[in-house]
Amino acid sequence: MAKPSAKPPEIKAKRVYLPPDDSDGRRILVDRLWPRGLTKEKAAVDVWLKDVAPSTELRQWFHHEEPRWDEFRRRYEAELRNNPAVEELRKLLAEGPATLLYGAKSETENQAVVLIAFLRGNRPA
Repeated sequence: MAKPSAKPPEIKAKRVYLPPDDSDGRRILVDRLWPRGLTKEKAAVDVWLKDVAPSTELRQWFHHEEPRWDEFRRRYEAELRNNPAVEELRKLLAEGPATLLYGAKSETENQAVVLIAFLRGNRPA
């Protein structure tokens, strides 16, 4: 009899500037820099995993310019494939529901979106 496949961890992405919610689970900040103007209390971050964020070089190159989004996703995925912090994140996610927090203004074009797709095994087209 085949074993049922492990249920993928509950992960969602949320802008760190939005108020915390009971449904957030563990709140994991995935930005390399601390969000501007936000106190640690207001951010309510449980874990700051800055090493899983895009490299400084990639972040500066992307600069949240929409025409660079597809290339950013490809480059960030390449970084994630060799990043030991991904395994640390997987361990945190195995402990229960989590929300990956980011500071970018866009809800659809940010590193948390790429990271979740990467963890779920989805690849950009």
